[in-house]
Amino acid sequence: MTVLVDKAKCIGCGACVAECPLEALSLVDDLAVVDPNKCDNLGKCVIICPTNALSLPDLPVGSKTEQKPEAGAAFKVQEPLPENIKDYAADKEKNAAAAKAAPQTAEDTWSGVWIIIEYNNGKIAPVSWELLGEGRKLADTLGCGLCGVITGCDVNNVIDEAFCYGAEKVYVIDDPVLKDFRTEPYTEAICSLVTKYRPEIILMGATSMGRDVFPAVASKLKTGLTADCTVLGIDPEKKILQQTRPAFGGNIMATILCKNKRPQMATVRPRVMAMPERVEGRTGEIIREGFGFTEEDFFTKVIDFIPSDAKSAFLDKAEIIVSVGLGLAAKRNLEMVQELADVLGATMAGTRGAVEAGWLSHDQQVGQSGVTVRPKVYIAIGISGAIQHLVGMETSDFIIAINNDPEAAILKVANFGIVGDLFQIVPALTEEFKKRLQHGVED
Repeated sequence: MTVLVDKAKCIGCGACVAECPLEALSLVDDLAVVDPNKCDNLGKCVIICPTNALSLPDLPVGSKTEQKPEAGAAFKVQEPLPENIKDYAADKEKNAAAAKAAPQTAEDTWSGVWIIIEYNNGKIAPVSWELLGEGRKLADTLGCGLCGVITGCDVNNVIDEAFCYGAEKVYVIDDPVLKDFRTEPYTEAICSLVTKYRPEIILMGATSMGRDVFPAVASKLKTGLTADCTVLGIDPEKKILQQTRPAFGGNIMATILCKNKRPQMATVRPRVMAMPERVEGRTGEIIREGFGFTEEDFFTKVIDFIPSDAKSAFLDKAEIIVSVGLGLAAKRNLEMVQELADVLGATMAGTRGAVEAGWLSHDQQVGQSGVTVRPKVYIAIGISGAIQHLVGMETSDFIIAINNDPEAAILKVANFGIVGDLFQIVPALTEEFKKRLQHGVED
């Protein structure tokens, strides 16, 4: 026999879950559930329950009840519960109701949508502005403010841009220690702001910086984090953040909720959300905070910064991308595709298969485990269209697919599909583009 749960009285507060020393209780669909393999009828959960929803089986108040042991088990006598357990539970219920009815103080409230604006080495990650556009929708649905957060050094020009892209308020920590990105100081800076101002939702781009610092922030704040989201929304009933991302190798889209902890945190892939309109002259409130740390407080130091000059380093910013898959057959055939890319001023990219075959480097990979892109034109050559690749490029403005299989999945998302031998089609396209571009024809 285990502790009994009256589902009509259970309010899903979780007090019993925290109280049980045997971890025999859990919350399922906001109701207490008892694990019979762990429950030992200790009665602590019964005492702590504020609504008297829990009870011990066949145990009159103030008496001792012997439990018959199972075969091979030691005989055990259950100690009586306090005679005033009902009064205790009634008082707890009254207190809980009073606490629920009492007006919330600033210390109890989590409110606002925050966007962490990524600024490093004098450059702003465009995904920051994309998230301000998406954050506007979330904030409007919740009826709260939209704020930007900037941590770095000499960031005044970034503040103005944040207002232009829709931030109503900007929180700033401007300190020489934050000149170069490092996990520890940036984590301390963001956490100090969150602890003081208590935002309900915090978003950041799923960039190298976001994937590094956001897990550290979530761990320090003891809350949840959903990485690499592609869709965000608000649950219409519970008013909590719906965080959708590819799961199980990209075969399904999973929506994740952070029901019990705040803030709700998510990173979002670049180029997934639309860029909002930039409105010159917008202004808002600026809140500056001190940092309170020195270089001596951190172990890591930045010795030198070596910029990359590879085109692939800016793949997520490319406006024209020529991408290849295993249908290209061999690495030597890349030269043919590179010629087309050069004529168009495009950036080369590829699928995971092309990267694993050694044809391209990993930073040229488009897809779930690579880079998410949103160019004006995406030309897919010899790419079948696996879901893992599609989630990284399907929001491109215009998709052209070249494949010899008329049933290829890539053709279903393409604006324009060419079915045929790529070894004939690609050189013909290259020559035609050369002629048109030389004569100034753009259509």
